[in-house]
Amino acid sequence: MFLAKRIIPCLDVKDGRTVKGVNFENLRDAGDIVELAERYSKEGADELVFLDITASCDKRKTMAEWVERVARAVNIPFTVGGGISSEKDVEVLLRKGADKVSVNSSVLTEPGLINRLSEAFGRQCVVVAIDAKQGADGWQVYSHGGRLATERELFSWAREAEERGAGEILFTSMDHDGTHQGFACDAVARLGEMVRVPVIASGGAGCMEDFYDAFVRGQADAVLAAGVFHFGQVGIPELKCYLKEKGIVVR
Repeated sequence: MFLAKRIIPCLDVKDGRTVKGVNFENLRDAGDIVELAERYSKEGADELVFLDITASCDKRKTMAEWVERVARAVNIPFTVGGGISSEKDVEVLLRKGADKVSVNSSVLTEPGLINRLSEAFGRQCVVVAIDAKQGADGWQVYSHGGRLATERELFSWAREAEERGAGEILFTSMDHDGTHQGFACDAVARLGEMVRVPVIASGGAGCMEDFYDAFVRGQADAVLAAGVFHFGQVGIPELKCYLKEKGIVVR
């Protein structure tokens, strides 16, 4: 159903700057968000994802300002997440130029928000992000930027999110995040078998082969990565050529 694969750079935003860590910790600066966004747009990224990792309601005005700046700088779709807890929050961000919103912690405590956002803005606008860590009892979901463990389980939560109106599932393996050791392909593939909406794989990109594995072994519809793009280990034009040579249909 979803034939063309997507390459999506992710920009974790803190105080208006792009940052990147390992396993959600030890953040380091990766550059200006607008400059990076413009660069990725020119290099052929299919979409962009911005996650304001320290967002809260009192930062909504600041967040809206940089979203507007990004919208003026790029000509590709982009998703914004962080601190979104109401229809009003989404309305502001869409009006400023965002194409989609990513919700995570807020919908874990108030799942009905997924329904409301889908009804108000359309399923295609709603990305449910899930941060999870594998333990002895399976994949446990975390909230608040990976800081708080919840009682949710990855696969049942993804299915519920889809049923409530999520248009995409963005799954980040906290164990793989920033390690450059490859994606959690088995979990990604299982997610893809369970839901009918696109699954975006996140966490673990270290080389071009990792993207190939995520698309082939993980059957991901899109792959999201940050550090390998920010710090120059992988170039988007070269990655797309590599994938095409390997028979992967990319946009």
